[in-house]
Amino acid sequence: MSSRRMTTIAGSLVTASFSAVLILPFAASADDQGPGSSKGGKAVDEAPAGVKLTTLLPEQISVDNSSEKTDITATVKNEGTKDSGKIQLLVVGFDGLTVNNVQGCSSIAKSDLPEGSNSGFACPIDNLAAGKSKSYAVDASFDLGKTGKICLPVQTGDGKKTYWQQGPVPFGTTNPSPNAPATPLLLGTDNKPVAPGGDELPKTGVMRDLLPAGAAGAALLTAGAAGLWWSTRRPRQGI
Repeated sequence: MSSRRMTTIAGSLVTASFSAVLILPFAASADDQGPGSSKGGKAVDEAPAGVKLTTLLPEQISVDNSSEKTDITATVKNEGTKDSGKIQLLVVGFDGLTVNNVQGCSSIAKSDLPEGSNSGFACPIDNLAAGKSKSYAVDASFDLGKTGKICLPVQTGDGKKTYWQQGPVPFGTTNPSPNAPATPLLLGTDNKPVAPGGDELPKTGVMRDLLPAGAAGAALLTAGAAGLWWSTRRPRQGI
């Protein structure tokens, strides 16, 4: 899909605050991502009657400590009673989480990414039948020395409306394991790695680092915000 046909991804961002208290005592394998979760997601623009679109991310992922590679499964669902029509799922990385590839999807041009994000892919879907879901294999990198967030907006095919958006929701750990082959990360947990030579555990909870907002320079709100909205401009003309 030509980048000129993609909607420019820009606008005001408001992040939800999350806290997590789970600690994984083991490194999860790439194929053992646990159940899917819609944590950090909320409806934005009203969907057509009978259409209810949501997304799911794994509860846990595992980052290879040598290569910093990880695999993530991104799922879009239609929990309604009517078909969705043409829609698109966007997969966007922030901070330490970089989306390298999404199977069957097209890379979003750097100029079309929201400020603060580092990578993104657009996945066009001709139609998602009622009660059905579609999953995508996401190849990503995670710099364990930083926080890392991912965002899954579900838009109309032309990008004029966003029916649902999950994130930017963080992956992180309360139990760093630098000497292990892999580090398990939990959805909804800020990643605060121990500094070299330090002995303080990573911090999690509602006190989140501020991210830059959209192209208009709107402020990114944290601490107690209800969700994140992604407003889009009219798509570019032409092919």
